[in-house]
Amino acid sequence: MEAIIFNPKEKRRSGPVIFSEYKRGDAIRKILTMSREDILFELKDSKLKGRGGAGFPTSTKWMLTAAAKSDKKFIVCNADEGEPGTFKDRVLLSEYPELVFDGMVIGGYTIGAQQGILYLRGEYEYLLKPLEDYLEEMRKDNLLGNNILGKEGFNFDIYIVLGSGAYVCGEETALIESLEGHRGEPRNRPPYPINTGYLGKPTCVNNVETLCAVTHIVMKGGSWFAKFGTDKSTGSKLFSVSGDCEKPGVYELPWGTKVSELLELVGAKNTKAVQIGGASGICIPKSQFDRTIAYEDIPTGGSIIIFNESRDMLHVLKNFMEFFVEESCGQCTPCRIGNYKLLEGVEMIERGEYTFSYINKLKDLGRTMQVTSKCGLGQSSPNPFISILENFRDEIFNRPNGGRNGR
Repeated sequence: MEAIIFNPKEKRRSGPVIFSEYKRGDAIRKILTMSREDILFELKDSKLKGRGGAGFPTSTKWMLTAAAKSDKKFIVCNADEGEPGTFKDRVLLSEYPELVFDGMVIGGYTIGAQQGILYLRGEYEYLLKPLEDYLEEMRKDNLLGNNILGKEGFNFDIYIVLGSGAYVCGEETALIESLEGHRGEPRNRPPYPINTGYLGKPTCVNNVETLCAVTHIVMKGGSWFAKFGTDKSTGSKLFSVSGDCEKPGVYELPWGTKVSELLELVGAKNTKAVQIGGASGICIPKSQFDRTIAYEDIPTGGSIIIFNESRDMLHVLKNFMEFFVEESCGQCTPCRIGNYKLLEGVEMIERGEYTFSYINKLKDLGRTMQVTSKCGLGQSSPNPFISILENFRDEIFNRPNGGRNGR
């Protein structure tokens, strides 16, 4: 099992896929010898799925955007890394900008876009100047601008927009609303961004890590990429590991890695629980540590938070639910009211003023939120409530303060 840990003292690192060697501009030079169809076929062979968490096939998204008829198209890099416990994209942007921006250029060439936009998380403002300086270097090398590397008609440039710190803008349509200068709220779908996105034009939105993977796939081929991971979850994945472990950091591991293997790698001891997928993910107990991290078992955008035996899981759950109440945009009722009710239920358990009948009704409310909320925030925010209450039932309901546990 090949892996890599993030260490700020190291200048570079090596890894099986994302952190493997690459020189700026090489993939851009290569695509000029390929047709757009060739690039799409390589992506299809790779079976690459979006690394932001949704897991939508990248080749399908690019094919649909490429097929859309419009005088203008856009490719947007979603660098609004707002999921608690996730910091992998920050590492890629600060240390591997060549992978990110070359991936955007490849995307522009493939789908026929003339403009790329990097939507940068507001808290990452300190990265703005070095990233803009890097883009200027690319322009000087004719890797951006008009007639890139002498290719007549291949005109593509990138600019950066700073977000305002809203968690919901990680959702692609809310991100597009923010880009247009509006309040960051999810749009109704359909229409989808691939047809009606930024400024009403076809827009392809990809995660930072997804674009980095594209750059390597162009250089080494889709079949090479597909050799890593599992049949349904190809390639490697970057994991932001934090919490109760000796070696927190960013690790590159193949999909299909067991939770127990990851815990051993990072030096986690006396582990009680692992939150996979950030605050919006699921929390698993010891009995499930043999499960695999993959789309067919436990999917994740990359956040891994480890809790040892000293942690109070009810306090962990309350922390997550307070976050979702704060970050809900309030646009749809299931999310706006539902998250508040779930937090209210957690506080009732804290005070010992609950009944099992009411808690079960709140679980049903959470499941309703998962299918009726407008965007991924409300659809995933009940995950920790349901998984923690079910997987740590004895700890949470056998508290010293007891409670009126009637029917």
